[in-house]
Amino acid sequence: MKTLTILGSTGSIGTQTLDVLRLQPKEFRIFALLAGQNVSKIEEQAREFRPQVVGLMDEAAAKELRQRLADTSIQVVQGIEGILSAVTDHSVDLVVTAISGRIGLEPTIAALKAGKDIALANKETLVAGGELVMGLAHELKRKILPVDSEHSAIFQCLEDEKTLDKIILTASGGPFRDWSREELKNVTPEQALKHPNWAMGAKITIDSATMMNKGLEVIEAHHLFGLSYDQIEVLIHPESIIHSMVEYCDGSVLAQLGRPDMRLPIQYALSYPTRWKNPFERLDLRGKSLTFMDPKEYDFPALELAYSCGRRGGTLPAVMNGANEVAVEAFLKGKISYLNIIPLVGKVCEEHNVCEADNLETILNEDHWARVRTAELINEIA
Repeated sequence: MKTLTILGSTGSIGTQTLDVLRLQPKEFRIFALLAGQNVSKIEEQAREFRPQVVGLMDEAAAKELRQRLADTSIQVVQGIEGILSAVTDHSVDLVVTAISGRIGLEPTIAALKAGKDIALANKETLVAGGELVMGLAHELKRKILPVDSEHSAIFQCLEDEKTLDKIILTASGGPFRDWSREELKNVTPEQALKHPNWAMGAKITIDSATMMNKGLEVIEAHHLFGLSYDQIEVLIHPESIIHSMVEYCDGSVLAQLGRPDMRLPIQYALSYPTRWKNPFERLDLRGKSLTFMDPKEYDFPALELAYSCGRRGGTLPAVMNGANEVAVEAFLKGKISYLNIIPLVGKVCEEHNVCEADNLETILNEDHWARVRTAELINEIA
């Protein structure tokens, strides 16, 4: 029986992780459930799964949660120190990083240093600190198991990395793939949050619309699989049936197919190296078609920006990610337009003086600079 800590238990990936665990009660024990500030949701989860620890980043929310759970023996922790204690506890075997954003970087590093394996759904961790994180995992011989559907697909298709030629990440193209620039000027947050295939959190859904999400996945794949950016290709695949492909030196291509259901890659990361049966709906290909397009046929500047930042390396990907998080939040709050998001991120990247991303302090400092500078530019627009 593995003991888990789930970082981001109240979000989309966190709740789907719990869906998987409900079906495998003899395989896991939950040590801690951790989230941001959703008191009601985490209280409900705590009463169902009875972890030893629950934690919230927001201190006022943690205080309220402590009062609500006063009739239980569950310990309530708060803030980053409480989160770090829960991911590094000696009893924990695996940490599921289901939280969104750069905030996942520090707990992931702490968990690796404490000897934990990671089920990684937080792509921003590798975008911001990929060399540091993967270096630690290699040095400490800890597993980083991909949860993103695309990276899980690649992981499942890998047979012989020595004969690998390239990987192909698929992307639905989001809700605005065929929209003109004139139409995009008036996109509302409500429209952008309606993804055609996947049910996800707000931030990742906006990133999917701009294709920044795919850009972040390109950088994540570079670090996870040790590939050059020339070996990572993106194809638009509107049906979201093939989640990614691997091409070998002889021209053979292996693809992983499945329904757009995040519970499948989550379960594989939790069960690896075995597979478990489940009652989830199966893929039925009858009547289905598979189509693919080059993203260059569309206007997706975020993808080009991500490739450029990834190739430059250092602290630039962390800056790009931090700026994007602030810009997306501003769009969701109605402070900027949809077409402002990526130009803002690009401007912050242009202004940044790139340095080596070889320690956590430097990464966090440059991430902070990016967020402050993006906020300043947003205020100028407003």
